[in-house]
This record gives sequence, structure tokens and C-alpha cells, in this order.
Amino acid sequence: MARIEHPHGVIAAAYTGRFATNPVPALRLPEEQLDPEAAYRFIHDELMLDGSSRLNLATFVTTWMDPQAEKLMAETFDKNMIDKDEYPATASIEERCVNMVADLFHAPGLDAEHPSSATGVSTIGSSEAVMLAGLALKWRWRARRGDADTTRPNLVLGSNVQVVWEKFCRYFDVEPKYLPMEKGRYVITTEQVREAVDENTIAVVAILGTTFTGELEPVAEICGVLDALAAGGGPDVPVHVDAASGGFVVPFLHPQLDWDFRLPRVKSINASGHKYGLTYPGIGFAIWRTKEDLPEELVFRVNYLGGDMPTFTLNFSRPGNQVIGQYYNFLRLGRSGYTNIMEALRNTAVRVSAHLAEHPAFEVITDGSAIPVVSFTLSGERSYTVFDISHELRARGWQVPAYTMPENATDVAVLRIVVREGFSADLGRLLCMSISEVVEQLDADGTRHSTATHFAH
Repeated sequence: MARIEHPHGVIAAAYTGRFATNPVPALRLPEEQLDPEAAYRFIHDELMLDGSSRLNLATFVTTWMDPQAEKLMAETFDKNMIDKDEYPATASIEERCVNMVADLFHAPGLDAEHPSSATGVSTIGSSEAVMLAGLALKWRWRARRGDADTTRPNLVLGSNVQVVWEKFCRYFDVEPKYLPMEKGRYVITTEQVREAVDENTIAVVAILGTTFTGELEPVAEICGVLDALAAGGGPDVPVHVDAASGGFVVPFLHPQLDWDFRLPRVKSINASGHKYGLTYPGIGFAIWRTKEDLPEELVFRVNYLGGDMPTFTLNFSRPGNQVIGQYYNFLRLGRSGYTNIMEALRNTAVRVSAHLAEHPAFEVITDGSAIPVVSFTLSGERSYTVFDISHELRARGWQVPAYTMPENATDVAVLRIVVREGFSADLGRLLCMSISEVVEQLDADGTRHSTATHFAH
């Protein structure tokens, strides 16, 4: 290795300087300041131990954007989203994004000339959006019941929800009423909803693109059952749609499907811009049907850095670059661009699922036609499990999660493939080849390598 003369006369390796000869403190600050290039190299090299994000088929989160979007986002790392008076252009862009999402979800009463006419907020992701939507639902329920009522509210939702809903219920003292799944059915039913709701139910949560399988829950049918229940003198229960995964897919692939604010009973929707909104992590949206659906008591008006600022967030300071990245996508792609991309992703997902359906080792659960998510399980009894397949695929660079299904269906273990922008048809072909090779190898030796459950949102 070439060696260079250190400014202080110490001989050090050319590549990493003193990192090559001295231990690096992992849990405390170094005593000396470091050369910026050497510090970069050290961290860069350690990050090489991560898996490739492009080959991570476990995550819904975007792993590729246009170089121009990356440039814009890099230019706005230092913009604090909360400083709306100091960064009025960024604040205006955020309002436009919220209005565009509300319009995409058919929110009523929007004024095309006034972007602030939509009722909604941008968030760090759907997790924050869920918390905000849940709080609004709880406050509206409390207003209906009266402040003196000490009854504990409940929330009706499937056992297939993402863990953030469990967090909301625990953090904000709401009783979760989980509707169980069963083998062969991994979404909630209208019958389950009808039996579960009561006068203390703050809402029913329906999922547009479940985490486990990518399926669309029957939002319109659920609303119909609740409409009939209220018309018959029963409880008048609103619906919240968790569209974290499907909110930026269904409007383009299934535009005629009624799931959003076209259904009067849907009062709020959350969506993840950093999933199929095609933006790098952390951007999400919480959108309300009308301003009456967001209690004014939850909106803080803060005199901060020179201006009166209404805010409804769990986070205060946060970078504005994710909003800028989302706005770039909205302008760059428009409806036609999003439609083209979602159709391409669906086509790739359907091709992959068709290959798996033809393979004798697999049974396909979802084929990627609802949203570009394929889930499948092993057919029949075999000497290996889906966890073994996941383990062997990881050795080939692919990250394909294996996990068991929710309560009442935990004896079913599946693999899931999330097809995202950047996952080409050719990568899909290579993945199918790798899966076939792994199965052939496991059929030959039957060795079990792993029993761990791998799961990602």
C-alpha cells in the first residue's frame, strides 16, 4: 500500500490515513478532529456492509429517484419546514402538495385558485399521519359524547394493520378492537365490522394495500354497512382509510374504484409519499374530508420567528427537502406519468407472479394486480420453509421477507415481493431465476438454514 507523510510527520496509510493504523472509537467522540475525506471514506466503507437498497424487495419505501430530484433535495437539506416565514416558497410548495393530494383523493369543496383550501398536512411519513388522524377522530368522538363522558373509546381495525396503529391506541388510550384474519382471508369483512362497532367506536380503519399481502380492503362495502347501521338508529361511525401503500397507486390503476372522499363516510386518509409517491424517505400526508373533520382544538397557532403559524404536527423542526422531492414528482410526472409508472410496475409484478404460479413449489396469494405487491407461499409439505428460501435469496443479494400471517392465520407463512420504481422487468426475470435456483437447491439437499421471521413495512 502506498504511504504518505502526515502533516505532523507521522507515516499513515494513503487510503484512510490514521484509520488504517489506529482503532476507531465507536461509542465516544474521537479525541482529535479528522480529515473530512478520511471520515467520509471510513463511514462510506462501513455502509458497504448494508444490503443493496435497490434489491431490497421487503420495503415499500422508494429507493430510486431522478438525478434532478436528488439535486433539488440536496439543495434544500438546510430548509427547516417549520420556518414558514423564513422559507415562504417552501411553505407554499407544501400547501400545493397537500392540495394536490386532496384533489387526487376527491376531497370536496377545493378551490383551484387557493391551495390552502385543502384540509391536510404533510408529515414525516404515514406513521405521523396515522397519529394525527387518530387524534382527530378521538377528539370528534369526544365532542359527540361530551367532555364529561369518561368512557374509554375504541377503534375497530383488522389484525393485519401496521404496528403504528397499535402504537396510536396505546399512546393515546384507545381500546383496539382487532378483527381476526383466517386462512385464505387476509382482509376484514363487512360482517366483522357490523358486529364490532358501538357508540364508543371512534372509527373503522380500512386498509388500501395491506402490509401483509397488498390487498385492498372493501372500503365502499364497509361504508355501506355503516350507513345502513346509522340509518337504522345505530352508532354513526366514521371511516379512516390507511392508504399508506395504495394511496398513490389505486387512483392511477383503478380510477373508478370508490374508496376515498367520494364516499361521504370516509373522513380522513393517510398516504405515504415515500412509498408509491416515489419520493425518498420521509414524507407522508394526512388529509381530511373537510375542515370540520379536523377539530380546531388540535391546531396550534404559534408565534414563531416572526409570524403567526397554525400547526398540527407531532414533529416540529424537520427538513423541507422531502416536500421539495414530492413536488418535483408531482410536476415532473403528472397524472399520465404516475399512470405509466404504476402500469409498468403492475406489469412487472404480474409477470413475476405468473412465473411463481407456474412453479410447482408455490401458491400465489396476491398477483400484483391490485398494487404491485406479490405474496406467495409454499404448496404442500416440503422439507424446507419460506424462511429457508428467504435465507438463500439473501445470500444471492436479494432481500425477500418471509413472515407468518396475523392472528388466526399464523400457521400460514409467506414470502412477499414489493415491486418499486427502479425494479425493472429484467430484474424481475433475474429474481425469478434466483428463486427457481434456490428451490432446486433446497429440493436437492432439504437443509433448513433459518427459522427467523423477517418482516418489513
